[in-house]
Amino acid sequence: MEHIELIGIFLFVLFFLLGTGVWVGFALMGVAIVGIELFTSRPAGDAMLTAIWASSTSWSLTALPLFIWMGEILFRTKLSQDLFKGLSPWMSNLPGGLIHTNIVGCTIFAAVSGSSAATLTTVGKMSIPELEKRNYPRHLIIGTLAGAATLGLMIPPSLTLIVYGVTINESISKLFLAGIVPGLILASLFMLYVVVYSLLNNRGDIIVDSAKSLKQKLAASRFLIPVLLLVTFVIGSMYSGIATATEAASFGVIGAFALAIGQGSMTVATFKASILGAVSTSAMIALILMGASFLSLSMGFTGLPRSLAQWIATLELSRFELLMALLVFYIIIGCFLDGISAVVLTIAIVEPMIRQAGIDIIWFGIFIVVVVEMAQITPPIGFNLFVLQGMTGHQIGYIARTAIPMFLIMLLMIFLLIGVPEIATWLPEQMRTRP
Repeated sequence: MEHIELIGIFLFVLFFLLGTGVWVGFALMGVAIVGIELFTSRPAGDAMLTAIWASSTSWSLTALPLFIWMGEILFRTKLSQDLFKGLSPWMSNLPGGLIHTNIVGCTIFAAVSGSSAATLTTVGKMSIPELEKRNYPRHLIIGTLAGAATLGLMIPPSLTLIVYGVTINESISKLFLAGIVPGLILASLFMLYVVVYSLLNNRGDIIVDSAKSLKQKLAASRFLIPVLLLVTFVIGSMYSGIATATEAASFGVIGAFALAIGQGSMTVATFKASILGAVSTSAMIALILMGASFLSLSMGFTGLPRSLAQWIATLELSRFELLMALLVFYIIIGCFLDGISAVVLTIAIVEPMIRQAGIDIIWFGIFIVVVVEMAQITPPIGFNLFVLQGMTGHQIGYIARTAIPMFLIMLLMIFLLIGVPEIATWLPEQMRTRP
């Protein structure tokens, strides 16, 4: 049977299962069972047990629940209030004023949470009331928050990069390092947009805080010290080769506990809520990974990835043309699936293509993350849009329109990555490998 017909059958089964409300992980397993039973002679049960056990016992996966737990602890502390107190004196004099606290706050919190949703909720609860009280343009408040919160997917510790690394069997530490420079560049592009917009649209009704002296700014910066120390310690331990990603995650959890205790916000209720939140999120991602692992094994038995890679080769697409096709593909699929599901669902098919095209695996991980970030603010399933709808009460259509400039900036970032791949590859190449 031709591979196009195989793809059609698998897509039909997948969307049928998803449409009936089956969880993503079980839907992936269902497609895998159909593939093995109909097109191979391998017993499906035996293959499923082997794949699920192998994926769920991977040591690399240990970092995932630890980083999630670290983010859950910090999500329930007074960190967001301290972020605003520490950032606002420095941001108020820039063109665009305190709108920049959305972007810088999301960048900092992304480096300790790894989650787009946690970043958006934490920073949004802090900034939206304060910025609206000062008459900043509402569409700019919502748009920058929607876009900047996606940095939680790229700046380490990124849950999406952990899942990508486990799925494709690549170093998570190197992927984390690869995300630092692109994440900072993307945050800088967001800030540049705010500056240009503010210079072109000067509004006189914005309430500007009184100018602070350098001494006052430095005094306010003390609120940023704990989280910056935690970020430096977690990322620095990986960059220096002192710790693996899993060990760094353990340090992060200990540091988050210390912060919470130091702030006086680590109660029994907070501890229980952080544990339950971490277990819930980790279990959801683990189930998806189990289904994806079984699906990858099933696809290998059917020969579909190899056939598809050969077919792509016959098209003689250039590297740029292949990346543009994948860009469109991931934007479309990201409209209907969350980022982690989109990555694990497609990687079995996409990996042979990118390897055959000579595309660097680390670089491609960052490419995928940027596209998944775009999907977070793309209707109809853009997750950040729904979170913002719940926080602001605005319609999805309005929130999506405010995020269009951020979407276009991320598109620009894709072309920057293609034109200058060293943005993503230089830092991982500097990492000292551990024995």
